[in-house]
Amino acid sequence: MFVGIDLGTSAVKAVLLDRDGALRASVLAPLSVSQPHPRWSEQDPEQWWQATLSAMDQLLLQLVQLDIAPAAIEAIGLSGQMHGATLLDSRGQVLRPAILWNDGRSDAECAELESLADFRAITGNLAMPGFTAPKLLWLRKHEPEVFARIDKVLLPKDYLRYRLSGDFATDPSDAAGTLWLDVARRAWSPIMLAACGLDNEQMPTLVEGPRVTGHLREDLARRWSMGEVAIAAGAGDNAAGAVGMGVIRPGQAMLSLGTSGVFFAVSDGFHARPQQAVHSFCHALPDTWHLMSVMLNAASCLDVAARWGGYADIGSMLEAAAVAPMHAQRPWFLPYLSGERTPHNDVHATGLFYGLTPGTRREDMVHAVLEGVGLGLLDGIEAVRAAGVDTGPVSVIGGGTRSTYWLQMLADMFGRPLQLHSGGDVGPALGAARLARMAVEGDKDPLAACPQPPVLQVLEPHAGRHQEYLAQRQPVFRELYVRLKGLRREGSAADGSSRAT
Repeated sequence: MFVGIDLGTSAVKAVLLDRDGALRASVLAPLSVSQPHPRWSEQDPEQWWQATLSAMDQLLLQLVQLDIAPAAIEAIGLSGQMHGATLLDSRGQVLRPAILWNDGRSDAECAELESLADFRAITGNLAMPGFTAPKLLWLRKHEPEVFARIDKVLLPKDYLRYRLSGDFATDPSDAAGTLWLDVARRAWSPIMLAACGLDNEQMPTLVEGPRVTGHLREDLARRWSMGEVAIAAGAGDNAAGAVGMGVIRPGQAMLSLGTSGVFFAVSDGFHARPQQAVHSFCHALPDTWHLMSVMLNAASCLDVAARWGGYADIGSMLEAAAVAPMHAQRPWFLPYLSGERTPHNDVHATGLFYGLTPGTRREDMVHAVLEGVGLGLLDGIEAVRAAGVDTGPVSVIGGGTRSTYWLQMLADMFGRPLQLHSGGDVGPALGAARLARMAVEGDKDPLAACPQPPVLQVLEPHAGRHQEYLAQRQPVFRELYVRLKGLRREGSAADGSSRAT
């Protein structure tokens, strides 16, 4: 048996995979996010650990019901939200709340990093506030007493590793999102570390995803009635999700509809297109890479739309939208509630409803939100395609997969089939469990170890609707962002401030 643990933004998920590759159990422990100031997003790493303990305890209760002995567990794999800055002192104590992937405070520090010679050649990416390096530059300026005490900088899933085994390690797929990695070489860059006042000793050891980094602590093994359990390096959440869906060969692609929206495409080697804010990262398997577009607000927009519309929950909102006729005069919606990455790299971008009339119904506004997120995702897909990576059918994972109505809308928008697979709701945790299995079984053929799970449903695009979106909805959507950005600049100039308003 193999366990996969995925540290998300809203919950920790844990799954159990058997040697035949079947998913036997899954559990979830919720998390909360702190936003103490505008554009800040933080979590307490101790909350991650307590949620992980809760998830493992729940999983072991399910094992009892399945008549499976905990001693059957051979390895644990880790996956998690990327980019988070988790800071430890020399005693292994957390110095401050972790600064998360969707934190936007460090835009000025991004400009500093971009001024470095060979920055984009080394990192393969733009400097964005979500990445880890600008967060550390911000800390060096604004919290120097904390910065001076930093002994180790860990990514979120790797803090769980430290608590599980006592080891400081990470993998290239997660490390690629720090801006400290030479992505083509899959090694820490002394140049990028020095630019942030750090050195290699403060970084975790780099270990490829399907390799062992250590073993479960004896006290935890006793607590859970386990034997010697290997801990695999694992992967960042998107790379792990791709492993879970068998998206490991060039030309394969995956769409993740979670809090954020991610289009993930496996590339034939290392490629980079930073000018359109496309992420170029290492994949979870050795000598593989991928391109990725990221929008910061995807399913999270549905959360706020349900609140705005007075719906009981997202499910009831989507049910109402699915049976309401879609008006030709429906409004447009910009989904940039907390800035945006691909293709704009604009931390100051904001949301917008446009085209409201006295006859606008709340279902029309829901349709606009669903479309706005889809058109934002389409911008990212087209940016990845412009980088030279095109794909066929797209595997879809994440909480957004619960609505086939929305998925059909997205298929029509993208003009390509979307595939739903079994296990898509726990994709990253499933991928982490697969990496754990590979870690203890050695150099097993990745294609055999990471098959695509059975396809449950394929949503084919409607050609007529695709053309309608491209001709009528997309141009206005794109122009609205340009106009709104211009207004923000004019407002900033008018009040004499350098801050975008």
